[in-house]
Amino acid sequence: MSELRKDPFNVIITGVGGQGNVVASRILGNILARKGYYITIGETFGATQRGGSVMSHLRISKRSVWSPQIPKGKADFVVALEPIEALRAMASYGHPGLKVLSNTRPIYPVDVIAGEKVYPPLAELKEAFSQLTDDICFIDATEEALKLGIPILGNVIMMGAVAALDVLPFDTADFREVAVESVPQDKLDINMTAFELGKTLAKRATCS
Repeated sequence: MSELRKDPFNVIITGVGGQGNVVASRILGNILARKGYYITIGETFGATQRGGSVMSHLRISKRSVWSPQIPKGKADFVVALEPIEALRAMASYGHPGLKVLSNTRPIYPVDVIAGEKVYPPLAELKEAFSQLTDDICFIDATEEALKLGIPILGNVIMMGAVAALDVLPFDTADFREVAVESVPQDKLDINMTAFELGKTLAKRATCS
């Protein structure tokens, strides 16, 4: 497991309402707090009931607590459960050295469903990503979660992928320690399966 490459290390977990990225940020924060890091979490919410943006800021430090909002252009790592939300975070908080992990499955907003706007194809989104950073990995966490029969486990799959990328200092044992206390006992095994799937997907991921 790698140590943080800077202090504070600024992580954004972003998605839309209902994807569970706030839960993911709390789990990740708990994992790292147990390992001796100071964790500050700030959150911004859009119209979550209508698929609005939900963004969690995690500031991770060995030295002290920091303000809960990451300054513009100062994110170190973006974890996106929805690709358009990755672009939103990158546009505001990114820089050329930013690392990004993005789920590839879109969630269409109301105006797209109503035919008022067009959701860009993934190839166009990837081209936009490449103009903002040269360090990005894509996985289809939603597809694997659907195979498990529990779509919300896409967030846990993403956490497994984060662990496999070796950006943050945690592994399967650390995740299990927190999951035992935060997940119903009868859901623990499926959560661990989802986490391991995320690790496998990250190792096979399309990265640039």
